Amino acid sequence: MTQTREQTVTQVTAALTGKPTPVAIHRARKVDARGVQDHYWVVSDARGVIIATGTNEETFESACRSVGIDPADESAIIDANGRILTPGYVDIHAHGAWEHSFDDGPKGIDIARAGHAVHGTTRQVLSLITNPVDVMCHNLANVRKAMSARPDILGAHLEGPFLALSRKGAHDPECLKDPVPELVDELLTAADGCIRQITIAPELPHGISAIKQFAAAGVVPAVGHCDADYETAQRGFDAGAGIMTHMFNAMNGLHHRKPGPIPAAVEDPRVIIELINDGFHVQNPMVRLGFGFEPHRIAFVTDAMAATDCPDGAYKLGALDVNVVDGHARLVSNGAIAGSTLLLEVAVQRAVLELGFEAPAAVEAATLTPARALGLDRPNPVTGAPLGLLAPGYAADLLLSDPATWQVNEVWCAGRKVR
Repeated sequence: MTQTREQTVTQVTAALTGKPTPVAIHRARKVDARGVQDHYWVVSDARGVIIATGTNEETFESACRSVGIDPADESAIIDANGRILTPGYVDIHAHGAWEHSFDDGPKGIDIARAGHAVHGTTRQVLSLITNPVDVMCHNLANVRKAMSARPDILGAHLEGPFLALSRKGAHDPECLKDPVPELVDELLTAADGCIRQITIAPELPHGISAIKQFAAAGVVPAVGHCDADYETAQRGFDAGAGIMTHMFNAMNGLHHRKPGPIPAAVEDPRVIIELINDGFHVQNPMVRLGFGFEPHRIAFVTDAMAATDCPDGAYKLGALDVNVVDGHARLVSNGAIAGSTLLLEVAVQRAVLELGFEAPAAVEAATLTPARALGLDRPNPVTGAPLGLLAPGYAADLLLSDPATWQVNEVWCAGRKVR
């Protein structure tokens, strides 16, 4: 019997708020940023951390025994039978799914997270849309509470309110602000440490000072939704911005006499560059071009809104009405693009099957690179074990996918079986 979405949300939420168990998978085709290996196995322990990997079956059996798994018990071991094994996908910029946004309170968070989790996004930064500052503070408190209860929620991304009016996209212009120090302090206090990144237009009167203020507080500022020229973007990165928010979208484009912020990001090895690989926000020729700029610093993101994994129709983005046609979301008021309906699973599928990217590079863009953007590719206070690779010491975030379609069909987050 097929589960309803309500049942799936209950199951996913229970798994992610439960305890990890040891996992043993063998006979897989491993794909991660370090390359491809056949006949691969991985074993994790009761902490949800990978303890051993390899290709030798005798060593696999020994690793199983070390975590209390009987290698002779077929029910206790997952036979991948040649399926693709990758790290779990990490989305550092997404707003929702399954008719709910991460701004919609605890229930909305549970539902939208389930919509991404079952498709392989094991870790997610919850992006909050521009709203009145008191509403954003309330929404930050909800993210902080959810983050403390489950490992899959990495924290919050504030996409606003410190954006350029001329590059606001689908953000409410009435709520845009200059990031004066008092406002920055208010948001940091409300967040209680849960803000992972914030998008800022560096050309705003207090843009550079706000980048410095957030960076000093441990937040990764991102340059985006901006009208900044090349030099101003450079100043933003020098001030501490470590991310470019969805390259090409809501910013000055490439021009041979007005280079704008994109070359500033590409030239700076400290910067991770987000890219929405849906063929709509960025059409395929520009995806190929953008990925080629600096492939190890390109992080696939979804910018997914509430209509993700849902039928076409009417939806909301904050207080704004959105209409989705052919999977493309636009504001009813002015036709502006209003986020995407992309899943990271689809971004990886597109990269490998449609655009012809090498599989390790495509997987890296959805795993290790976004983890690096937030310092989660090494031991850290947020996740404990690092994310993004299939190697001993890394979190047991594991996906098994069909080798022909790259469709995800089994998911573990920190040793918790999600699907």
